[in-house]
Amino acid sequence: MSDPILLVENRGAVRILTMNRPDKLNALNSALTQALLDTLLDADAASDVRALVLTGAGRSFCAGADLSEFGTLTPEEPDAVRTRAELTTRLQAQFPRLGKPVVSALRGHALGGGAGLALACDLVVAAPSLKLGYPEVAHSIVPAIVLTGLVRQLGPKLAFELVALGHPIGAERAQAIGLVNRVVAEDALLDEAVRLAEAMAKVAPIAMRTTKELFYRVMELPFDQAIAAGRDANIMMRGFRKKAPT
Repeated sequence: MSDPILLVENRGAVRILTMNRPDKLNALNSALTQALLDTLLDADAASDVRALVLTGAGRSFCAGADLSEFGTLTPEEPDAVRTRAELTTRLQAQFPRLGKPVVSALRGHALGGGAGLALACDLVVAAPSLKLGYPEVAHSIVPAIVLTGLVRQLGPKLAFELVALGHPIGAERAQAIGLVNRVVAEDALLDEAVRLAEAMAKVAPIAMRTTKELFYRVMELPFDQAIAAGRDANIMMRGFRKKAPT
């Protein structure tokens, strides 16, 4: 039997998801994309899981979309094109909707859809070997679905530079512009990601879920609506603070 394309490991309250297509640099085909989406939803529903870590097997995090599938994604196959686009969209959109925090642990390539996947996580830890970028234009395609998250995190000028030139950046540059939280040695990468996840796993689930939900809401709202959302969360917090489990 072939190895599973997604490995799942529990370390206490932290669930580690490892994309397992190392011979393809963990490129995202439909099967891996669906497996990631299903496993994220399962983890979010699991009461014994409080935080997640996402990483890749082998020497890279994820090299982006699996180009070998592009032969079937043509104008002559509109249903296949739509189905694949909707699946990718659902996966990218799921991360801010999860009630539990996700830490990505990056080494080697995080390109295109892989970069979008990495940055969709709430915190990002990288090894010095990281090469993060959006090379789609070099293949005469568009970094379409991942563009939304990049622009919101980075702002227009730097985001446009990354997608229009297609040049990858290293770990230090990614940290300097705010796309990476920590840069650590290669052999410490997973341990540091798990350490951050464990720290967040100690937070009462209702407090973490409410904090994450509010965080992503205020990113999108005008100031008056954002601060009103904060007020509502503040009032609600008074009701659950003493009831939160230790």
